[in-house]
Amino acid sequence: MERRYVQECLDSGFVSSVGPFVERFEHAFARVIGTRHAVACSSGTAALHVALRLAGAGPGTQVALSDFTFIASANAVSYTGADLLLVDSERDTWNMNTEMLYDTVRYRARTGRRIPDIVEVVHVLGHPARMEPLLELRAEFGIRIVEDAAESLGAAWVAGKPAPARAGAIGDFGCFSFNGNKLITTGGGGMITTDDTERAAMAKHLTTQANTAGKYYVHDTVGYNYRLTNVAAALGLGQLERLDDLLAAKREISARYGRALHGLPASPPPHAPWADPTFWLYSVLLNDASSTAAVVACLEGAGVHARPLWPPLHLQAPYRDVERLAGETAEELHGRGVSLPSSAHLSERDQERVVVSLRAALNSTHSRHDSAV
Repeated sequence: MERRYVQECLDSGFVSSVGPFVERFEHAFARVIGTRHAVACSSGTAALHVALRLAGAGPGTQVALSDFTFIASANAVSYTGADLLLVDSERDTWNMNTEMLYDTVRYRARTGRRIPDIVEVVHVLGHPARMEPLLELRAEFGIRIVEDAAESLGAAWVAGKPAPARAGAIGDFGCFSFNGNKLITTGGGGMITTDDTERAAMAKHLTTQANTAGKYYVHDTVGYNYRLTNVAAALGLGQLERLDDLLAAKREISARYGRALHGLPASPPPHAPWADPTFWLYSVLLNDASSTAAVVACLEGAGVHARPLWPPLHLQAPYRDVERLAGETAEELHGRGVSLPSSAHLSERDQERVVVSLRAALNSTHSRHDSAV
């Protein structure tokens, strides 16, 4: 279907940001997520930037953000001029410790100290975050919620206050990425989801250079060249129509890894009982943090592309002096985490080769450690 839709774009001549597939993709995406509106953007970072601006981020405001996330989540805040408050992860989901943030905000409010204006909560690696504390903060203090769901298209809550709902449908805004490594791709692109009709219209306005409707070259505010192209939207629409199959493939890959890795000195990725994760990037925690670099190197040497998990933001050069709440769990995740090949198109044969190589790498590093002792 992707080939057919892209060919339609080429045949029609509508390959830039003007054309019917952008709107079709937006409408279909909103239906899938369960929101009233979706606005297509040129990247997931662009989606975050616009959503944060519409949520009120700017100089003099503060955004609480997951410390354990890809740096784009923080960069989008920096584009607005807002201050950051980095929040450590919880161990059972690897996501923002929203209960710690809730307790901190309530304490600071009682003592007259600054509290965040916005929370950007990242649904890390395909697992939805614990949202109940954030929903209470929004109700009590008016703190707005931006969901960074770049890695979690299709992830859902199956129990608790948000359920039943998919990631990107709970906050004031949800933001998604369609980069080449994501569950569905447009080659590069993103999406903002929201139930707010006025803000959805403003998001579309800002992503098209804030051009005034019906007037040439008249702009009423600072806007951005952030609109998705018609040909990219055509590719995305075709991919979206296969979302259920792609999610099923990801979950089957996760199940096979779980069975094959049983008994090895590593822990599987999180799966809270109230969540339906996608296992977008299947990542394990090694029992021995000192072996992480060696295991990754062994896997790479065997032709298996593996990578460590990101350093927390407070260890990244631009954000070392940012205010933060704890950070030890984020550091542990980085120190022990290894991501394994997880493409929805990964064959059983290739996955078995990954498992064999991982076993060999763990055995090798364990033997070296024993001989050193």
